[in-house]
Amino acid sequence: MGQGGEPRRAQAYDRELGAAVTLAQDGDEAAFAVAYRIVQPGLLGYLRGIVGDDAEDVASDAWLEIARDLGRFKGDGAGFRGWTATIARHRALDHLRRLRVRPRSAVLDQDVVLDLAGPSSTHDEALESLSTEHALELVRGLPRDQAEAVLLRVVVGLDGPAAARVLGKRPGAVRTAAHRGLKRLARQLDAAGVAEGVTDGGPRTLGEST
Repeated sequence: MGQGGEPRRAQAYDRELGAAVTLAQDGDEAAFAVAYRIVQPGLLGYLRGIVGDDAEDVASDAWLEIARDLGRFKGDGAGFRGWTATIARHRALDHLRRLRVRPRSAVLDQDVVLDLAGPSSTHDEALESLSTEHALELVRGLPRDQAEAVLLRVVVGLDGPAAARVLGKRPGAVRTAAHRGLKRLARQLDAAGVAEGVTDGGPRTLGEST
């Protein structure tokens, strides 16, 4: 991936997150609130990519399970991100099964590797743009494996091995999916001239690979 490892904003908070989780496991409610504040934005962005408008309800269900099982968690701040993402993903898939809704099929072939139309910096600009609703909308148009890999790497802030554990796949497969997804996204942003300063758009359901 263009930036290699975990996004800087996730790294910056992981030490604080790890400390908060440790205190929360000892019953510190304020510390749990700190952990929630750090993790929730990325988790919600990821869930919006999977279940669209139902993301907040699914996130609430996930946090109930996270709070219930917090004492079982072992690891640092980065590990907590992965653990919470795994729980959130399971709740999202359960939600889709209950609704008998499958993520919509994308019209693009996931096996086609696209070259960037613009300079290599566009790839990094695409990464920085993923916090916006419009960019998330573009991610939801990717094949499902690419979209989930991009969301976990960039929005949730997981590294490659952690994202692979969440998805139950090999790290190499997740790296490839994220790389292809980001190249496709960067090309779309570059073609639209919105690699920076993109506008808002409404949430939809995550695209599914064919």
